[in-house]
Amino acid sequence: MPSAKARLGAFVALLSVLAVAVLLLAPISENALRDTIRPFGVAAPLAYVVISALLGSLFVPGPILAGGSGLLFGTTTGFLVTLTATLVSSTIAVLAARVVGREGVEDLESPRVKVIERLLQRYGVGAVIVQRLLPGVPDAPCSYLFGLAGLRVWQVALGTLIGAAPRAFSYTAIGDGLGAGSRTIAIIGLVTLGITSVVGLAVGALAVRRTRPER
Repeated sequence: MPSAKARLGAFVALLSVLAVAVLLLAPISENALRDTIRPFGVAAPLAYVVISALLGSLFVPGPILAGGSGLLFGTTTGFLVTLTATLVSSTIAVLAARVVGREGVEDLESPRVKVIERLLQRYGVGAVIVQRLLPGVPDAPCSYLFGLAGLRVWQVALGTLIGAAPRAFSYTAIGDGLGAGSRTIAIIGLVTLGITSVVGLAVGALAVRRTRPER
């Protein structure tokens, strides 16, 4: 039976391969999303939650999935679909990381790994909120990192619910506006995204200052 460190190494290697594969694949198109969802009829929002959650856990960028949700379902329903899918996706990532790689992380003797692990465990929900608010920081790799660091599912879920909601609304509204929705809702989405980015950077800078060791 492979050792815990070997399982951790294989898990990280698999995630790296998946990330590269997604990067090299062609972008998901609006037509492809519609063709996939159309057969589900009235259950299409629920089906998209499942599909989006799985794709999100496989490193498909969240903004693409959220924008697709807005295109397909409009801002209100699309926001609920996006946020639910984000919660499910983060849960999948955390559980997978905890089951497959957590024991291997505990066996590591790297001081840097231990420092990061302690910081994430110390701030828990707060660490997740900060990451979800930060612009340009992808959720999926961080969700796996949270699981490897030993955060509990409820901590990541609560942090995601609070921190990811503004961006979920923003990208969904932008997707709606670029589709059949109004230009106004797209502008609202862009403004919300800008405000969220500024707040995320400010909160992130504050978090770095608080966690920096005193000299």
